[in-house]
Amino acid sequence: MAMKQKHTMHHSTIVDADPDTVWAEVRDPMKLVEIVSGDAVRNVGWAEGGTLERVPSRYDFTLVFCEGLVEQEVAGRNEVKRSSTYRAVAPTMGVDGYLATIRVRPITNDPDRSYFEWSRELAIADDADREVVDSIIAMMENQTDAVRDFFAPPKHRPTKPQSTKPQSTRR
Repeated sequence: MAMKQKHTMHHSTIVDADPDTVWAEVRDPMKLVEIVSGDAVRNVGWAEGGTLERVPSRYDFTLVFCEGLVEQEVAGRNEVKRSSTYRAVAPTMGVDGYLATIRVRPITNDPDRSYFEWSRELAIADDADREVVDSIIAMMENQTDAVRDFFAPPKHRPTKPQSTKPQSTRR
């Protein structure tokens, strides 16, 4: 029996928001999928009676680039440690298995920022279309940055310098 090919990744970043603020957003898979995927997904929603407060709980979404249905479930959540684990409940687009955990941790000397980490493991089907799988992996590699950017303070546009010329007044 051939061993399944696995792809493991771990990404982390510093987020410009306190851990409770970050956790309030990313603990909800519907919000997290929207934050990290935006227009690349559609039909994001709970399935089979799933809800935010129930674990395990099913949710689905469709990847726009290939119309692939992704069926996942929240498999575990620890509110105190601010971690959530979820997994694929059905193979899709060449990925036979998927397991991921997100964590939000405090930064001891900077309470207004947090450490966000995302670990994932994919089991790749032997007959997978490598181009599709590579596209999925490439998309995932940028998702931690999307979380960071979501919480980033708004960039200030430079203001136009005020004219030092006196304004003329017409009567």
